[in-house]
Amino acid sequence: MQLSIEISKYPLTAEYIEPIVGFIAELNREPGLIVVTNTMSTQVFGEYDTVMAALQRCIKWSFERYGKVVFVVKFIHGDLRP
Repeated sequence: MQLSIEISKYPLTAEYIEPIVGFIAELNREPGLIVVTNTMSTQVFGEYDTVMAALQRCIKWSFERYGKVVFVVKFIHGDLRP
């Protein structure tokens, strides 16, 4: 089953750019994902289990590395690449 997500990260710090860029870089390291970034959010496309495992790993990595951040995620069934 294919999954599309849209994710936004809001670091709770004045130095917010590096935590966002770091998270996107971690997502891009995951095999089997298509990652599309724009100025408002990042979209991720792939097999459901692959996307969910990548999210679990990358969000945990982000919390451990950067501390308090807020993630907002939309999950959409199917491959809705632009």
